[in-house]
Amino acid sequence: MILLSGASGYVGGRLLRRLEQFDAPVRCLVRFPDRLRARGFRSELIQADLLDPASLAAAFDGVDIAFYLVHSMNDGPGFEAFERQCALNFAAAARAAGVKRIIYLGGLAQGDGLSSHMRSRAETGALLRSTGIPVIEFRASIVIGSGSASFEMIRALVDKLPLMITPRWVNTDAQPIAIEDVVAYLLEAITIDLPHSMTVEIGGQDVTTYSGIMEEYARQRGFRRTILRVPFLSLSLSSRWLTLITPLYARIGRYLIDSVRHPSVVLDPVPAERFQVRPMGVREAIGRAMSNEANPLPESRWSDASSGAAVEQPIADQSGATLRNEQTVRVPLSPDLAFEPIRRIGGRQGWYFGNSLWQIRGLVDLMMGGVGMRRGRPDPETPLVGNTLDFWRVEAYEPARRLRLRAEMKVPGQAWLEFRAEPCEGGTQLHQVAQFAPSGPFGWLYWYVLWPVHEWMFRGMLRNIRAEAVRRSKAQARAVAAA
Repeated sequence: MILLSGASGYVGGRLLRRLEQFDAPVRCLVRFPDRLRARGFRSELIQADLLDPASLAAAFDGVDIAFYLVHSMNDGPGFEAFERQCALNFAAAARAAGVKRIIYLGGLAQGDGLSSHMRSRAETGALLRSTGIPVIEFRASIVIGSGSASFEMIRALVDKLPLMITPRWVNTDAQPIAIEDVVAYLLEAITIDLPHSMTVEIGGQDVTTYSGIMEEYARQRGFRRTILRVPFLSLSLSSRWLTLITPLYARIGRYLIDSVRHPSVVLDPVPAERFQVRPMGVREAIGRAMSNEANPLPESRWSDASSGAAVEQPIADQSGATLRNEQTVRVPLSPDLAFEPIRRIGGRQGWYFGNSLWQIRGLVDLMMGGVGMRRGRPDPETPLVGNTLDFWRVEAYEPARRLRLRAEMKVPGQAWLEFRAEPCEGGTQLHQVAQFAPSGPFGWLYWYVLWPVHEWMFRGMLRNIRAEAVRRSKAQARAVAAA
């Protein structure tokens, strides 16, 4: 039995697809099983939390091989302690269950002054090895693939900027590796002969820089781009600059820059030579990523695991009251037709009212270090549980009945937006409920100062949703009559 932790993440989601293609016996250790079920995975899902040791025993029962693909992009004073405790609990549960091998994916970086994220990833490998269980620790350079944070950042910069003013970190040596090759290493690690633990540095065929990757992407796109390097862009300025141009928000931009400020090249190629994988070069990796980007539904995206609040949870009441803005409208259509515009809301479709104001709100959020509106939605037709939807995340979805979104933008409290469709005489009653649990006095001030704007926006949005549903229904009726 193979146990996979981190299956909802970018690499874990790709690996799980390959394991299922081979009909391997796979069990996923997940906090929120509904999130993976909504993405169509058929493997066994065990609900557990790495911070709760008592919940792990059932997940490890009968497991021979355990993948540890867990890494948080959060930071803060407790970040490294959080990572350490997760690794310790995983390792202890693996030892107690008699696991024969642990496979771990970390990061590759050299030099002094490594970021807390890179230090933590190295420490995680050491903690997993401390159990005495043989561990294969892969240390990967920049990962190139459709939907990866690195590739989406490069694509956005090159596509939008004929002249790029870049900081020094774009000249740091790196050995980028295609996501397909990363997954291939992970798969082969299941069966490779392993008498003891080993650390495997993995990268592609070519040593280059972020600047070189951008130049190659521009060449394949047929663009002419000028890159001007300057020495004075700080880490904070660089990360916020990325939020203006790319789909990344400040926290993820800071994480990426922290990772690439130091060289990430393979210094010891011998362990990797034991594997049958022969990694592709930068040109082929970018070409494959570009061809896969044409798919409107990438296998996994960098934002898939960016929040723990990915499934429906009780609405938190932080201040003794939950504030509400409720709108209702009757639509002379069946629930499935009335709900059509709602299931397509956000992303390129927009929000049916005040789209420019939504974009301004997203820009303000980016400048505050939030996620902004740039994540869009990976599936334009179906809001799957756990998927991003601009600066929201889908908590609950029942086709033609209910959609509940949880806010991930910067607000002084917690916010939700919910749509419900209920059959009624002559059609469907649509309910739209915005709920806000304020955090402290500023949360209350925020709600009441913006109440007139919210009332105007939400009322206009539901009115236009009704109009769009009626318009779509009439268009479908005309198409049927014409046929």
